[in-house]
Amino acid sequence: MTGLLETIIISLQDIVGNLIRTLPGLIAGIIILLLARYGAKFSQKVARKIGKKTIRSASLRLLLQKTSYVLAFTAGVLFAAVVAFPGLRLGDIIAALGLGSVAIGFAFQDIFKNFLAGILLLLQEPFRIGDQIIVAGYEGTVEHIDIRTTRIRTYQGEEVIVPNATVFTSEIQVRTAYDYRRTNLGVGVDYNTSLPMAKERLQNILQEVEGVLDNPQPEIDLVGFGDSSIDFVVRYWTIPQQHIVRRIQTQVIIAIKRDFDQAEINIPYPIRTVYYYDQQRFNDYLPLPNQEID
Repeated sequence: MTGLLETIIISLQDIVGNLIRTLPGLIAGIIILLLARYGAKFSQKVARKIGKKTIRSASLRLLLQKTSYVLAFTAGVLFAAVVAFPGLRLGDIIAALGLGSVAIGFAFQDIFKNFLAGILLLLQEPFRIGDQIIVAGYEGTVEHIDIRTTRIRTYQGEEVIVPNATVFTSEIQVRTAYDYRRTNLGVGVDYNTSLPMAKERLQNILQEVEGVLDNPQPEIDLVGFGDSSIDFVVRYWTIPQQHIVRRIQTQVIIAIKRDFDQAEINIPYPIRTVYYYDQQRFNDYLPLPNQEID
């Protein structure tokens, strides 16, 4: 019994001694981790300043900042591990990372997938920060492209966070990719209206509305005979931002209605004729007058 107690005491003394010997290294490692965090932020600020002077693309500047932060923090973590555990060599760390990469890959495959998709989005730039896009059923302005997600501000003032993997694999409609955007507006006129005269008036209206671009030129096409009207399609171009498109469309509609009223051009609406009849008189199950029943 005495020998067992002595063995336990010796083991505890060894544990406490090892802990005391490793305690300075652990404290130094924690301090290095804290410094590494501030160092990573500092490297990110430096990368931001360098990127503003040398890189025109906002997406590539963001990628440079994220990369510098990750590399600086990773280097700090490795250095802290070596200091905290003096017997640990860089080769051992690399071997441990290699053995654990498969398990980590399965556990965090969605995170890694979004991470790689974010890097590809920043490199390829299918859209940029400030562009108005439609992706995964959401429409709005791109506010931020992170390593893992893309943040979109909808026209209703809501924030939508879409995983980068979803953005990368989905069809994207970039509404502000070019300098101008076309709006198609349907207009119907009465069958008694002079079509050349109506087309000329529509062209003059578009020339007078501020915000409608002269180049590309507006187009007015006749597209068919409707039930109650002959139908035009007015095609004109504006600056691509959504709030400008809506505002100019409202102005065009008001201008067309005002001009057509002055010219006494009717914009017809569907007309239905309803017939009332006596069901008793026109019942299919009743015989007609002077008709014999078999």
